[in-house]
Amino acid sequence: MLKKRNFVLLLALAFIGLGVSSCEKEGGNEKKISHHSDNESHNMGQDCMGCHKSGGEGSGWFNAAGTVYDSTLVSTLSNTTIRLYTQPNGGGQLKYTLEGDSKGNFYTTEDVNFGDGLYPSVQGPNGKKFMSTSVKKGACNSCHGVTNDKLWGY
Repeated sequence: MLKKRNFVLLLALAFIGLGVSSCEKEGGNEKKISHHSDNESHNMGQDCMGCHKSGGEGSGWFNAAGTVYDSTLVSTLSNTTIRLYTQPNGGGQLKYTLEGDSKGNFYTTEDVNFGDGLYPSVQGPNGKKFMSTSVKKGACNSCHGVTNDKLWGY
């Protein structure tokens, strides 16, 4: 028979265990912006905005996020730079620049106005790659790695 003190301790541990999830705790729109060499991100290749959204379990509501892989599509590519332009192939106006972290992830809670669409590029250590079509949302891993090839760079 469990003593009352042991039962209370077990009950408290059970409640703590219920709060654990693959994304961090639920919270408000905490400022989260990836930077080169950071290593605090997680869940490479998954749709970041599945958790990092209003009402989601992840802290911070991402407006653009994803994972960049190397050309083998097996390993992530660290410290990339993602740029969003108003025209294809780096043309028009550069609107936003995001840095990928050491795990290949990039993300931001800052406002990103996709308007009629923006054209992404990925800059790795060996060159730049452009996406030929525009995007109107920043949930990159909701398509890349699901219905399209993984997002990759050089």
